[in-house]
Amino acid sequence: MDPLLSTLQRCITTGEFDRAIVVADELLAKSRRNFNAWLGRASANLNLGRLIDAEDDLEHALRLSPSDAQANLLRGMVGQRLGRVDQAVDRLTRLADGTTPQSVEAGIALGEALFFAHRREAFDAFVRKGGAWSRDPRGAMMIARRQARSDASAATEALLAIAASAGSPVLRRVAGFEAVQMLDKAGRFREAFDLASRLHRDLTPPFDVEGLLGDVKAQRDLIEDHPKRCEPRVAPVEGVALIAALPRSGTTLLEQMLDRHPSISGIGEYEGVDRIAEGVVSSGRWPKGLHGLPREQLHALQAQYLRGAARMRRADAQWSFDKTLEAWRWLLAVTQVLPGAVLFRVTREPRDMALSMYLSYFHPQLKGWTGSLAALQRVIAAERAFLPSALVALGIKHQNVVYEELVAQPEVHAMRALDALGLPMDARVLAPEANARSVLTLSHEQVRRPINAASVGRWKNYEFAFDSSWEGL
Repeated sequence: MDPLLSTLQRCITTGEFDRAIVVADELLAKSRRNFNAWLGRASANLNLGRLIDAEDDLEHALRLSPSDAQANLLRGMVGQRLGRVDQAVDRLTRLADGTTPQSVEAGIALGEALFFAHRREAFDAFVRKGGAWSRDPRGAMMIARRQARSDASAATEALLAIAASAGSPVLRRVAGFEAVQMLDKAGRFREAFDLASRLHRDLTPPFDVEGLLGDVKAQRDLIEDHPKRCEPRVAPVEGVALIAALPRSGTTLLEQMLDRHPSISGIGEYEGVDRIAEGVVSSGRWPKGLHGLPREQLHALQAQYLRGAARMRRADAQWSFDKTLEAWRWLLAVTQVLPGAVLFRVTREPRDMALSMYLSYFHPQLKGWTGSLAALQRVIAAERAFLPSALVALGIKHQNVVYEELVAQPEVHAMRALDALGLPMDARVLAPEANARSVLTLSHEQVRRPINAASVGRWKNYEFAFDSSWEGL
């Protein structure tokens, strides 16, 4: 075996995904027809959340070996995460029904695709049918999810058992937070809160909150003290709208509403802003030296973002609507790379927002600050101190959306949002529950119901968790 290929496989196994891409590129420099290099590169990009790059890699791999089971598995998983549900389900079904070693993983991925696409009848049939996937520890999650529709109490107990097991920390965390949501729905609020607290204590690693807050403060200081350094130096983009908000503030509802407009295509939590952030941080100029970043690098980052957004956008839409949850904390980078983009700031009652984050599953490394109410309070305060004034100071075209007002008067605020994009009102935006596009966020169930105010004031069920300091927010 080529030593480089051995290194590539080892990097994938040990989670050194950035290194794996470097090694794969070395192999591809020798031969563009190296199937294993494309496959390894795809696996690394998928694990890094670079879905567009992974999709490109898999297209190359499948041209070289169309029937390879691992390549088809990864292609199905990428398709599902990109919202191409029909294609993903078709590909994963063939693999799950087969006899290859990938059938178990394909079955799990297929169950996830059907569940998050709210294809309830197909999901029920899939679980009833069973298969090799059902013997995997993750299979118990699928069974519990189906059971939740007919016997919520039994499903809750099953999820609690998974969370308390000695299995994978990721599986335990996912099952645990789904149990938290079940307890909350049942009105067992103290149990839900206590379970979430145990999960955070046991399964959320320490997070550098000071680093995040320091980054935000550095941008704020730069905008206030040296506004000239913040002026964009590349041509403005057209047809790009982004969310600039914290999680659980109502961003999925707004995106699903606007995605119903024929001129707007929601592109989910697209990785583009993450790639912009990687580019500016790796330059060593973030944030104070951002004005010195070479224009050609800014152009390259802009082209990379636009290429991916175009791949995600419906062909007939004028606007892409990026529901990223990172634009607020990388605001200066976004405005330097994507001047001309329209930003939507969504806010919500801070206790409702904080509670929703605390009781929900978030990536423990990337969003570890959601594992503590104290950290949540600090991040919410930092966003509120930074974003409103920064948007004005930078002259960014933006629209403020208040969740409670949006659900109370959806037509009024939908018209305001559309006006910011220069688009006419379309009644379809008032029925986001009819949106057929798959939703992979924590709000995937809520947005499949008509617009409602059921979650407004939810924090009062957990009033014991909040002191008077929250009122200042």
